[in-house]
Amino acid sequence: MDTTYYDHGTPAERWERAGLFFDAKDYAAAARVLSGLVEEVPEQTGPRLLLARAYYHSAQLRRAEAELRALLGRDPVEQYARLMLGRTLERQGRQEEADAQLRIAAALSGDFAGP
Repeated sequence: MDTTYYDHGTPAERWERAGLFFDAKDYAAAARVLSGLVEEVPEQTGPRLLLARAYYHSAQLRRAEAELRALLGRDPVEQYARLMLGRTLERQGRQEEADAQLRIAAALSGDFAGP
């Protein structure tokens, strides 16, 4: 498949295109658009978080984990990324690691009754 379609346009246009793919549940196409965008603007949380979600929904769990860990490396109190990392680790059968992330996510959200 020609990658120029996925890389074409301004960052704002690609962000919008990725959102359309994601909303249409074409998570693999969304990830293709977002991976280039994340390379271009690695410091932005939104594209990296949506990329992690696209990987998660397309069962690319190792890639989702890598994006979430990169995001948390820059912003350790990003509650949704913690929650997603916990869910991603659960799907990989890594429950002990998942529980630790889910407890942190619960604490960050103010829900101290977490797992």
